[in-house]
Parts: sequence; C-alpha cells; structure tokens
Amino acid sequence: QVHLVESGGGSVQAGGSLRLSCAASGYKYSSYCMAWFRQAAGKEREGVAAIDSDGTTSFADSVKGRFTISQDNNKNLYLQMNSLKPEDTAMYYCAASGGWWYSPCRAQSRQVTYWGQGTQVTVSS
Repeated sequence: QVHLVESGGGSVQAGGSLRLSCAASGYKYSSYCMAWFRQAAGKEREGVAAIDSDGTTSFADSVKGRFTISQDNNKNLYLQMNSLKPEDTAMYYCAASGGWWYSPCRAQSRQVTYWGQGTQVTVSS
C-alpha cells in the first residue's frame, strides 16, 4: 500500500524559505511522475511542480525561479521554496502517479493516483 506523508510546512515571513518533504512508502514504480500541488483557502487546487523518474522537472509560471523540486533514491520528494510571497500561502500536497502516466510529466490532476494529506504553508507580509 502506498503512503505519501508531507512535512516541513510552517509559518514564514515574505522573502523567507521553506523545504517541504514527502516520504513515500510502498511506492514501487520504476517509471513515475511525482508532483506538488497547493490549494489556498477558497481557491481551486493548482499544480506547482513535477518531476519524472528521469529527473525531468516542470514548474508553474508563478513559482519558476523560486521553487525547486527534487527526489532521492528512495523516491522521497522535496520542494525547496525560496523568496516566498504571501500568495504562496496554501495547503501543499504531494502526489504521485500509478503504473502509468501521461508524458510529459506535469503537475496535473490526471497524473495522480496517490495523494498525501497535506502540509500548511503560511507566508506573512
């Protein structure tokens, strides 16, 4: 059974940094698309960044140049967030594909089979 557990959220002032982690257990796929999404209060969920099993990454325009997505050999997922802005405030979710996924890998709901429970990020001005 696959479990994705996020950590690393918190409160930070604008301009600060946070690093989110997603611990993946039971995730056995050798080819995959993993991503971070976020949902602010009263807004729709949006894709933030994605990475595939080859290490190819993609980012939403709103975070390009500020956020970095990475993974380790255990398929744990990370999101380094720099130069944070109040509009980055949201619940952040880790997500992963199942046995197949649409190429190219993007942070899109259609790619997702597994979701984490989320971690809150709050950026104050």
